[in-house]
Amino acid sequence: MTTPTVLPHVDAVQAALETIPALAVYLGGVPASSGWVPPDKYCVLYPEPGEAVRESLADQRTDFMATFQVTCVGGSLERCLWVADKVRQALSGPLSVEGRSAWRPEDLGGPPAQRDDDTNPPSWFVPVQYRIKSIPA
Repeated sequence: MTTPTVLPHVDAVQAALETIPALAVYLGGVPASSGWVPPDKYCVLYPEPGEAVRESLADQRTDFMATFQVTCVGGSLERCLWVADKVRQALSGPLSVEGRSAWRPEDLGGPPAQRDDDTNPPSWFVPVQYRIKSIPA
């Protein structure tokens, strides 16, 4: 019995997002260095640790389930929504996690896009949540 781990799943989601041309992908936040200038459009992946789920009444916890958020950011509302569309496309197929069979990420949606006046220049963002599941291959 192998207990599933979260990092290969995070790597699979990040790899899927990095297939989007002309889009910067960050994990857990944007660079904190002074002088960093955000790109015109980018996304930030915020994973959770997930949970090992019972595969049967035998209580073998080999299945995996997690929810994660992708915050889509753009210099305009249109660019923010472009990022959300590209993220949705990139996550429309099953993930590739070594040694596991993964379902397609389930799109859980998010709130309306919002303007962020704390950035200079102002930007737009929308957090979109997804649920992933996998079982041993």
